[in-house]
Amino acid sequence: MKNNSNIPLLEQIRIAVRLKHYSLRTEEAYIMWAKRYINFHNKKHPLQMGADDIVSFLTFLAIERHVSPATQGQALNALLFLYKKVLKKDIAPISDFVRPKKKKKLPIALTQAEVQTLLSALKECKGSYWLAACFMYGSGLRLMECMRLRVMNIDFNHKCLHILNAKGGKDRIVTLPDELVPYLQNHLSRVKILHERDLEDGFGEVYLPYALDRKYPYAKTQWNWQYVFPSSKRSNDPRDGKEKRHHFNERALQRKITQVAREAGLEKHVTCHTLRHSFATHLLERGMDIRTVQEQLGHKDVRTTQIYTHVLNRGGNAVISPLSGILFQ
Repeated sequence: MKNNSNIPLLEQIRIAVRLKHYSLRTEEAYIMWAKRYINFHNKKHPLQMGADDIVSFLTFLAIERHVSPATQGQALNALLFLYKKVLKKDIAPISDFVRPKKKKKLPIALTQAEVQTLLSALKECKGSYWLAACFMYGSGLRLMECMRLRVMNIDFNHKCLHILNAKGGKDRIVTLPDELVPYLQNHLSRVKILHERDLEDGFGEVYLPYALDRKYPYAKTQWNWQYVFPSSKRSNDPRDGKEKRHHFNERALQRKITQVAREAGLEKHVTCHTLRHSFATHLLERGMDIRTVQEQLGHKDVRTTQIYTHVLNRGGNAVISPLSGILFQ
């Protein structure tokens, strides 16, 4: 899979993605979709294919693989990136393909009692699971916003967190619950000891985005740039091969929260995002203005936030069933 540049195609995708400063997860996803697209067409080079081949692949994903609309959309974005940014080839507009039916899903939110049960069970587990879960529920963070949080993003004076370059490349400021402050300070003191040991061992570097390690060569070892939730082990950075301490494995946190919720007897399907849903729902239950909730969540459109009004205790309009006046008379 090479073109005239004598650089393997997948490596060209990797280079193009990094030039755009996309995340490592996006890089992995785009390469994966390029592989699947090529294998689907019996390993033909993409330059020998075009819009019709993309349509047939996207239709296959919908009909045979039953992928979600979001997954199919990611595949389309990856292939458009391949042709436009890597191969520099113009293709016809992509529109006439089978799309999966998009189901309107209401977010699952826990009651406050259920949140308390989950957090109490997580507190018994070793590691940072409890504190991370408290951030997602107490500050409404997305999973990766929590994992990528750095020491410099915490403002103890103003009791807030600075969430930088979040979904859609947006920044926002969210609340830092007063109750978490002493636990967070104790946690950071342990993380700092870990960082100092790394420095003593000749390591201590952390990944910096947007080539900041070249602009600020000493920043990668400074305390304020370190992750709040670091991994227990160092690993080689796939971008430059250096041994660094990355953030905590998000999949491990996902598995732990789902496992603990099940063991605690919660009947709802609980994920990390359920805590964020619960954060929004409980704020609205307390009478918080929906625009404020929108800002805390980082939603671009208030209509996205309005979906939480449908999962309040009595629904958005506090409708009481007429059955109540019949059965209990």
